[in-house]
Amino acid sequence: MNLPNRLTLFRVILIPFFVFFVLAPWFEGYGKFIAVAIFIVASLTDMADGKIARKYNLVTDFGKFMDPLADKLLVCSALICLVETRQLFSWIVIIIIAREFVISGFRLVAADNGIVIAASYWGKFKTTFQMLMIISLIVEGQLNELGYKFVALHYLGIALTYIALALTIISLIDYLAKNIDVLKEQK
Repeated sequence: MNLPNRLTLFRVILIPFFVFFVLAPWFEGYGKFIAVAIFIVASLTDMADGKIARKYNLVTDFGKFMDPLADKLLVCSALICLVETRQLFSWIVIIIIAREFVISGFRLVAADNGIVIAASYWGKFKTTFQMLMIISLIVEGQLNELGYKFVALHYLGIALTYIALALTIISLIDYLAKNIDVLKEQK
């Protein structure tokens, strides 16, 4: 169990705490801020584990499997919480999660053919904007609960939501277009 794999597991362990603080009603005024701090730490471990693994040649099969799964669990948990708190429309979350299922299935098909499909820049932009959107929406929700209304933050959250949604769709199309040969090889 090397450092990148420990960071990945740490990210998974943080998810229930993040969900708890986003949804628990007992921390009026601070719960969502704690959740944002947890989310930011988890997001930073996502960047760190990959960089460390590549830099020090610590890439493992466990990491190849768990790192993207941990990312999906973190982001999907946050998106579902934002539907629960009525800060995000369910149709947006359905599109984002459906994209993750399609890409995961596609990767499984590719792996069966001995092909490893790397993440694209579109996918990385998508993840970055999803994480920024999540942070923005949770902070706005907490500030609203405290009685503060920031119009600029509200519109920032809307803009980040639709940018993340557009990047989700663009990255899916890019991913499928670049790797369509994987499906052609299926018999």
